[in-house]
Amino acid sequence: MPDNLIFGIEVFLNGLMAGVLYALVALGFVLIYKASGIFNYAQGVMALFAAATLVGIMNGQVPFSHLINAMFGTEVHHFGWHLPALFGILLTAAFMVLLAWLVQKFVFRHLVGQEPIILFMATIGLAYFLEGISDLMWGSEIKNLDVGLPQGASIWLEDSTRWMGFGNENFYGFFIDKLDMFATVIAAILVLALVIFSQYSKQGRAMRAVADDHQAALSVGINLNFIWVMVWSLAGFVALVAGIMWGTKSGVQFSLSLIALKALPVLMLGGFTSIPGAIVGGLIIGVGEKLFEFSVGPMVGGATENWFAYVLALIFLVFRPQGLFGEKIIERV
Repeated sequence: MPDNLIFGIEVFLNGLMAGVLYALVALGFVLIYKASGIFNYAQGVMALFAAATLVGIMNGQVPFSHLINAMFGTEVHHFGWHLPALFGILLTAAFMVLLAWLVQKFVFRHLVGQEPIILFMATIGLAYFLEGISDLMWGSEIKNLDVGLPQGASIWLEDSTRWMGFGNENFYGFFIDKLDMFATVIAAILVLALVIFSQYSKQGRAMRAVADDHQAALSVGINLNFIWVMVWSLAGFVALVAGIMWGTKSGVQFSLSLIALKALPVLMLGGFTSIPGAIVGGLIIGVGEKLFEFSVGPMVGGATENWFAYVLALIFLVFRPQGLFGEKIIERV
């Protein structure tokens, strides 16, 4: 088998894995948009906040310790315990539910019926607020997140695929990170659960009704406050999962919040209202940017992964503005 074809297959598989990680972030956007018609600019920061909170809880770090020490001249940093990863994840998930309730009570409760652009601007403010609170609570230094997920190359996969080189000494089998494979399984379970919830549950139908018209949803007895708290809680849980995957992969740092930017072309391709679309869009972007970098990158000096996804999404918008699985725009002329 030719070298280019062998390595092309490996690049394709790694692109699928990267696409799943992009899709995890995009899922949070889709959940908020389906329930309120809001593009949640704060979703990436929520992933950073969740990951930083998880690290702080697991390490027994005192929240706001830097601020407390500066104000009172103390040297308090840790409680002196280290919690198991599972217990830390459960506590962090509960903390994200509390955050959802606070966001609803103090922000979006007062913006019912407002124009979408006002709600969008509120999420911009929320993003910078969460970023600042995260630094104050847990510090701004890079943190190592280890919840026991497998990392590194899969030796079994390398040994199992070495025969595809047909004796080629330069091919040692497909290199795929165990963390990426684990993330793929988690994403598949999340998507299946969210699709079932949104399509077949009473709360899922109410969620779609709220997105269509806030006032109409209130008039038929839908508890708008409950729906928004529920949806922001789900988005917080998705942000926690994405934060764990990305934080384990590259550390918990400010750049983690910027992964939201990679979710934009994913949403454009898949559709802002489609949960399966987030996965399909993520896979297209992940595979597309890896293959483009592999095949065209050397001809143009490389670094095409930084812009390829946005160019692809822009071209796609010209032909199908609502995305592959988005709701079709029907207007009476």
